[in-house]
Amino acid sequence: MKKTTGKREITRRLRALIPSAPLSDFNAIQTLALAGHLRHLPPSIAAWQAVTARARHAHTEYDALLAEGYDQDSARHFVLDALNEKLTEWGCSQQVSDTDKQH
Repeated sequence: MKKTTGKREITRRLRALIPSAPLSDFNAIQTLALAGHLRHLPPSIAAWQAVTARARHAHTEYDALLAEGYDQDSARHFVLDALNEKLTEWGCSQQVSDTDKQH
């Protein structure tokens, strides 16, 4: 897939996924979705991974919990409500659950 085609597809998917996200978050998510470690994934998966990563790291206490010594699974459990609140605020119809393998 060409780079511009990939960017257009990611942008299209993000607009549908998080229609109410502020431009600063949208741009950060788009950059993340196009980054090397996500670029090999299908656009729908890369977009979702980038959305949840941005919401978790920028809008919850996730990183602070990790710094306090919590493991990833525990930290993710404790920020789940805040993460889903941010997704809802962004107009996202998808939510993350405690049972999701990759959230």
